[in-house]
Amino acid sequence: MRLDVRAMAHGGEGIADAPDGRVVFVRGGIPGDTVEATLTRVKKRWARADTAAIITPSEHRVAPTCPAAAAGAGCCDFSHIAAAEQLHLKREVLLGQLGALAARSGVLDGFALASMRAIQLQPITGWRTRVRLGVDARGRAGMRRAQSAEVVANVQCTQPVRGLLEGVVGEGSRTFTPGAELVVAVDGDGQRHIVETQTAQRGRRAETVQQIVEGSGVAVERVRGFDFAFAPTAFWQAHTLAPETYSDMIAQWGQGHYDNPVGWDLYGGVGAFAPAISDALGGGRIDSVDFSNAATARRQQVVDALDLHMHHGDVTEVVGQLPAPGLVVLDPPRSGAGADAVRAIAGARPERIIHVGCDPATFARDLSYFGEQGYVVKRMKLIDAFPNTHHFEVLAVLEPANTPDRPARRGV
Repeated sequence: MRLDVRAMAHGGEGIADAPDGRVVFVRGGIPGDTVEATLTRVKKRWARADTAAIITPSEHRVAPTCPAAAAGAGCCDFSHIAAAEQLHLKREVLLGQLGALAARSGVLDGFALASMRAIQLQPITGWRTRVRLGVDARGRAGMRRAQSAEVVANVQCTQPVRGLLEGVVGEGSRTFTPGAELVVAVDGDGQRHIVETQTAQRGRRAETVQQIVEGSGVAVERVRGFDFAFAPTAFWQAHTLAPETYSDMIAQWGQGHYDNPVGWDLYGGVGAFAPAISDALGGGRIDSVDFSNAATARRQQVVDALDLHMHHGDVTEVVGQLPAPGLVVLDPPRSGAGADAVRAIAGARPERIIHVGCDPATFARDLSYFGEQGYVVKRMKLIDAFPNTHHFEVLAVLEPANTPDRPARRGV
């Protein structure tokens, strides 16, 4: 089927219109392309297709900058799009996800979406400090093929920082346990850590280290002058600039006078945002909550330096036991916080909430839940912390609407 791609969908597929009116999501197509596409799935109102050939390329199409992606890996699915256009497309995707929120929940009342800024963290290659790899039946490590568990071995991705995959991926590299999952990370001291884990279920993280292949098995990172030590399998922001960038925004956006100078750091991992929350509050108690065993296993330096209390457990269940907050920072996983967690957070009536979202669809959904609880967006910024991929992050500040005609809405 010959298709003209007119827009980009969430997930990195192009959007085109079939002659019969059906919307077609085109893998490998970008806005401005005319492509020859092969249908892979057809429904009543929509279809999916793979690009078979580029008939007329978009003006924003460039030669793929990632050899692994060019070989079929699902890593750099935007590496064939000019960098500036990537940021534009991501902003359009986010606006599309947010478009229906104002009418549905009122969370965008008074906020002009056109004013939302978008920035791209540099560099756009060689930015990733930790990576998860598959290991094939021959023990060779590599990225996985798009939408598949198959390993694309012996071809390096351009996301990792220089030297991270040396001797790990590529011809002549060492071999690993067939079928394992490999975590390779370089920490703030320049120490490389390689550990093997079991392959996790889709949508979950494998955190239990089966074997330490290289390094001490304890990565050390620094944010705002504090050291954080944790297993390489624990969550840490991937882009070299992301931890400090987000921390600076939290400290700035969270600053103010709080009637209740208590902070919640939800889905807080090892507590990396705690120093920024403390700076925003001007000191005071902070409660950090995370379900990850790998993140909460070790006592961190910030616990002794700040009035920080670490809690291991589910956010929805734990927050009801915490002192009422003035400032809440939440950085949920890609699946989002969800209705129950939002209800629990909003029920404590914090004066300000800073929401960090890594998926535009679940981020938009969570914002709508906050809107139904009487909160509105005051600030928002898109951060492209995953250049050459369709992924990005968004930070938003929410505060109570403070109007008599905007009570918390039921339905969450």
